[in-house]
Amino acid sequence: MSSSQLNVSQGASGALEGPDRALVLITALGIGQICAWGSLYYSFPLIAEAMIAELGWSRTNVYGAATAGLVLAGFLAYPVGVAVDKGHGKVIMAGGSLLAGVLFFMWSHVSSLLGFYLLIAGLGALQATTLYEPAFAVIVRRVGATRARSGITAITLWGGFASTVFIPLVQLLLDLWGWRDALLVLAAINGVLCAALYYGFIRPEKDIVHATQPHLDTHQQTDQQAINAAFRQPVFWLLMLALTAYAGAFTAFTFHMYPLFIESGLSTQNVVWVIATIGPAQVAGRILISMFAAGMSMRRIGALVVAVFPVVFIVLAMQPSSIWIVAAACVAYGASNGIFTIVRGLVVPEMLSKRAYGALNGILTFPSTLVKAFSPLVAAWIWSSTKSYDAVIWAIAICAILLAVSFWLAAWVSRFRAVS
Repeated sequence: MSSSQLNVSQGASGALEGPDRALVLITALGIGQICAWGSLYYSFPLIAEAMIAELGWSRTNVYGAATAGLVLAGFLAYPVGVAVDKGHGKVIMAGGSLLAGVLFFMWSHVSSLLGFYLLIAGLGALQATTLYEPAFAVIVRRVGATRARSGITAITLWGGFASTVFIPLVQLLLDLWGWRDALLVLAAINGVLCAALYYGFIRPEKDIVHATQPHLDTHQQTDQQAINAAFRQPVFWLLMLALTAYAGAFTAFTFHMYPLFIESGLSTQNVVWVIATIGPAQVAGRILISMFAAGMSMRRIGALVVAVFPVVFIVLAMQPSSIWIVAAACVAYGASNGIFTIVRGLVVPEMLSKRAYGALNGILTFPSTLVKAFSPLVAAWIWSSTKSYDAVIWAIAICAILLAVSFWLAAWVSRFRAVS
């Protein structure tokens, strides 16, 4: 990230904020994203499998709890986005992490399925307050929508290490101490580390909007007008379809890749190793984009990268016998997923509107979050019906094809609109 890009945010007094201060915020958000994604998202399948083995609960029942939580996260996405747009990102993210720590602690003592559902529902809902979307909105408020690309890219570079760090870490904790003590570690990471980072380094008074708001033209578009205008654009609905298809493929694969690869005949060690390659591949993809495609539009980058997802899942559906082919598919998936995370964080200001970033992102991701909620359960139901992951991986491949087609159409429509 260049000093010119970082040296753009202004405090309430209008004085330019130094690049070191902006870099500190990005670093704090980045560390928080590693911990949030690693604990709230990537750790669930590993802990779920340990709970199933110990408590005898069915896979459908366990993954149904994740569905309940993500449904709540979907309904929270829009109000959280609006709240961050209004400058409440510090309270939202720090408070969400603190509550997550409490719920992880309570989860470590759970013994009933009802209690498990209530706790996982709460943790799922808190994803709306701690994952990428609120972090992206905090950056947009700090530096402005037109200058947020480098900051969002940097945060995703940090977040790309989440699976690499936490999947081996959680597996180690499970092997050493069991799932209950592993949850106590996750409780401390969220309730202490993440909450302190967000509370200490998100500084609403430093946001660029404080310097620019007094000079806004009275005829400039309001946030609500920007939202209403977006609803009338076909690209808005095509992007919503693309992001929803992406959410279905990504979530079903993330929650089931561990048992999926186990079923395919890989050892536990090989499965952990193969999955761990996804994180570095995500980071590598984001670095390549920042180095060699810094001037390329998100429209073009997205149109290229979505073509990879169908190929990856079709290859995996063909059940390759070589672990190296599986690893190569995971690397390709990780790199594409890492790049697309940047794309979905920047399509709103590039293809829709530079105003109301948090609110528009919240609306766009609402159906995505609902699909995230139900796709693990649907995948578990498909597995229960067929006693095989073959149909599951083919369903994921169909979602990937839908993602590619709908994003290509959105890119074409938005390009035509821009030319017009």
